[in-house]
Amino acid sequence: MAVTTDIANMYRRPKAVVQRILSQGNREEFALVILMGACLIICFAQLPRLARISYLEGGSLERDLIYVFFVWMMIAPLMLYGVAAISHIIAKVFRGRGTWLGSRLALFWALLAAAPVMILWGLVAGFIGPSPALSISGALWLAAFLLFWGLGMKLAEWPNSESPAS
Repeated sequence: MAVTTDIANMYRRPKAVVQRILSQGNREEFALVILMGACLIICFAQLPRLARISYLEGGSLERDLIYVFFVWMMIAPLMLYGVAAISHIIAKVFRGRGTWLGSRLALFWALLAAAPVMILWGLVAGFIGPSPALSISGALWLAAFLLFWGLGMKLAEWPNSESPAS
């Protein structure tokens, strides 16, 4: 299935999509592509915000774009690998039976699936600026990301149980 279809289905039938993503086997390159795609989308979602800052404050748009690109394409992937490892270790403490790759896929897929809401946040930040709408769109992104990640971790670490404690 196409990634865009999977992302749209995450908002309707997230459990089925996550189970399909996790069942695709032991493919690290798949996880890396998901991560880099998510980071690229989030990087470009920053463009309206950076253009607004550059226009209103007289900054250098090119410089800011380079910084954001470097952070999201070089630094963030390394940090996200670390977050996935820590979340897997924490799941092991609570008797998780998943794999390192499953934990990475859960995090990276949640980031990619919530990326459309990050685009909305970037547009609000660029066209409206600091406002309640920006806070609401940011909260929507955070909620979508955390819900998708939580579901992904549950299915990756405890695939055959209803709760982590059982």
